[in-house]
Amino acid sequence: MIVLGVILLVIGFLTGIAVLWSIGALLLVVGLILWVLGSVGPGTKLPSLGHAPYAVLRDAYQQQVAGLVAGGADAILIESAQDLLQAKAAIVGAKRALADAGVPLPVFAQVTVETTGTMLLGSDIAAVVNALRPFPIASLGLNCATGPTEMAEHIAYLSKHWDRAFSVIPNAGLPILVDGRPEYPLRPDAFGAAMRRYLEDYGAGIVGGCCGTTTDHIRALREVVGTRSPVTRAAVRTPGCSSLYGF
Repeated sequence: MIVLGVILLVIGFLTGIAVLWSIGALLLVVGLILWVLGSVGPGTKLPSLGHAPYAVLRDAYQQQVAGLVAGGADAILIESAQDLLQAKAAIVGAKRALADAGVPLPVFAQVTVETTGTMLLGSDIAAVVNALRPFPIASLGLNCATGPTEMAEHIAYLSKHWDRAFSVIPNAGLPILVDGRPEYPLRPDAFGAAMRRYLEDYGAGIVGGCCGTTTDHIRALREVVGTRSPVTRAAVRTPGCSSLYGF
């Protein structure tokens, strides 16, 4: 733990990433037990639009996850997915890498739902749930694009219809321009308060912060989480078919 803290301190100092420095310092001072999630982002190629073949993306994700596993990741987080076919390629690639390594790490998946109410390519949350339910992922959730308030409708659907853990990782509100540069307006206390409902009312199992969140936001969220356990819920599974766009 101390070694990890020192490593994060050094990386944070050299790269200027304040959150790494802060986490490193926290590990040194408190000695918390933490897990490292290997992050797999969406990249810039959307297979549903023909930017790259599915198999090419799948194999690229497999190579990336192999590196994350070799680096000691405790789980794999596929995040900010904008295309359902891209999300599937990432999940399959991750599972292949884990099988090759003989390491049964959990795989988490998160999609990004825009202010339009759908993913970038038009998929709504019902289509996401139906399309990804057959895949052996430990959780499904939302991250990025909007703040916690804008995610409410989609998280409510996840809570009711997804049969495993789900995650909520919003931005610190919707960005605004201040003196010609973007800023995220949601303060730490308001962020923590907004996230409370996802724990208490919807039973979120994983919570965190994406763009615009700082160590103060995460600290406020940590205070809200406390030592609570996820709320027990019973998912309602609705049989059906989904396209790229809807259920």
